[in-house]
Amino acid sequence: MTFDVITIFPDFFNSMLEHGLLKRAIAGGQASIQLHDLRDFTEDRHRTVDDRPFGGGPGMVFKPDPVFKAVAALEAGLPGRRLPVILLTPQGRLFTQTVAEELMRQDRLVLICGRYEGVDERIAEHVATDEISIGDYVLSGGELPAALIMESVVRLLPGVLGNEESAPQDSFTTRQAGCREFRHGLLDFPHYTRPAEFQGWKVPEVLLSGNHEEIRRWRRQRALEKTWRRRPDLLAGFPLSEEDRQWLDTLQREGCEPVAISGLGEQKL
Repeated sequence: MTFDVITIFPDFFNSMLEHGLLKRAIAGGQASIQLHDLRDFTEDRHRTVDDRPFGGGPGMVFKPDPVFKAVAALEAGLPGRRLPVILLTPQGRLFTQTVAEELMRQDRLVLICGRYEGVDERIAEHVATDEISIGDYVLSGGELPAALIMESVVRLLPGVLGNEESAPQDSFTTRQAGCREFRHGLLDFPHYTRPAEFQGWKVPEVLLSGNHEEIRRWRRQRALEKTWRRRPDLLAGFPLSEEDRQWLDTLQREGCEPVAISGLGEQKL
């Protein structure tokens, strides 16, 4: 899978490409990350990529011409094909694990890292095929979102993770039940490692018991409890077993309540 990153700060990515999963994916041939300096597609001696917005207002806006030229250069060797081009912007659809799985099915992605006040709207309308936001907050540019998206997508590629069972066990991962797809829906259960006691805090006895069925049940219950407390919205539509329902009923009888149930209304489990 190839990522083409269009940015005015290509050096921003140097460190992260030399460590962790991105480095492993590149070394293993599962991913290629090409950095393209937007200023290379300008024609004036100052290599100008931005200008003041028409109508006035604060900040500067990316000019359309350099971005159009950058994408056209990437597509030049691909006659008849239009690359998927993602504009990273607070106005885009929210990036989730579902979106990561969707993007992973592409063999090539172009990521446009905006800066300043934003980009000329003609970029969004006529160059970008998708717009993605990583959350309801404001950053100075799209470089961090681009890195986040690449990391999230690359870890899904076969052979990147050391343990192939890791990705399917992640929170928010899509699962299959018969002919139906559903979200994993559960936050992860607590993890412990050596020592068995640290500053007076002990690892739960069940994890030291060697009883695999009891460990499985404990982990499932802790995952359900954490999800119910922190993200009860993830349980909506999630296929709960009878054992799951009984445990959630027990939690509610014992007074375990979510931190917030914003927008859920009366949710029946």
